Amino acid sequence: VPGSAGMSDLIATLPTVIADGILDRLTQQAQTVIDSREPGDAGSAFGANGTGDASGAGDSEPDRRRIDQVRADVFSDLLLAGAPALDPTATGDGQGSLGAIRAQVQVIVPALTLLGVDDGPADLVGRSPIDADTARCLAGNTHSWARVLTDPVEGTVLAVDRYRTPWPQRRFLRARDQHCRFPGCRRAAIRCEIDHTIDAAKGGPTALWNLAHLCQRHHSMKQFTRWKVRQLPGGVLEWTSPTGRIYREDAPAPPVAFTPASIGTTAVDEPPPF
Repeated sequence: VPGSAGMSDLIATLPTVIADGILDRLTQQAQTVIDSREPGDAGSAFGANGTGDASGAGDSEPDRRRIDQVRADVFSDLLLAGAPALDPTATGDGQGSLGAIRAQVQVIVPALTLLGVDDGPADLVGRSPIDADTARCLAGNTHSWARVLTDPVEGTVLAVDRYRTPWPQRRFLRARDQHCRFPGCRRAAIRCEIDHTIDAAKGGPTALWNLAHLCQRHHSMKQFTRWKVRQLPGGVLEWTSPTGRIYREDAPAPPVAFTPASIGTTAVDEPPPF
C-alpha cells in the first residue's frame, strides 16, 4: 500500500499462529543484530543491494536503528534474498530454483536527475515517484538499461531501446491510429497488433515514426507476402502491392477536431457549456 515520503506498507493476511511465529523470529533476529553492536561500531548489518552484503560498511555512519527498524530491514532482506524452506522445484538433495529468483523493479529516471544536475523525482513504474538518491543508487547497481526518448513539452514517449512498446506509446498510437492502418480496414486499434514498419530484426526502432496498428490478418500479410509498406511523415502509411500498385492510407485522425458553428442559428449566441 503506497504511503507518504516514499514509503509503503507491505501486508500479508496469514493464519494467526504463522503470523505470530514470523514476528517472533524477526524480533529475535533484530535483537541479535542490536546485541552484536560494539561501542563505536560503524556500519549496518545490511548492504544497499538488498542481498545482506555489508561490504563497504566501514564507510557508513554508526548503526543507530531501533528494533522496529532493524526488524523491517531483516524482513526486507529475507524476502529479497532468502530461499524458501519448501521448494517444489528442488530435486533430491539439490536446491530448487525459487531461491535464485531475484526481485525486479522498473524505474524511469530523467537524464539530469541521473547525472546529479537536479534532484527531481524518478518514476517507479506502476507505483509512486521515488527520491533521486534512491534512483541513482539503483541505477549504479543495475545491469539493464533502456533509453527512453520523450517529447520535452508533452512528455510523450517517442522511442525506447527495446522491442516491446511501453504503455505511454501504446496509448498514443491508439489515439492516433484508431483502427488497422491497412487501406479500407476499420478493425479497432484495441483489437490490433502494433507493427514495426521497418522490422525490428532489420534494425527498425521502437519509435512512433516506425509503429502502426495492424490487425492480425494484415500484419501477417505484411510479414509473409510480397506486400510492402513504408511510413511517411505524419504517420501516413504507403502500401505497395505485389503488382507494384501504390495505395496510400489516409493520415491518422487528429486527437482533437474543430468544427465551425452553424451561422444563423441560436447555438452561436448561446454561451459555451463550460
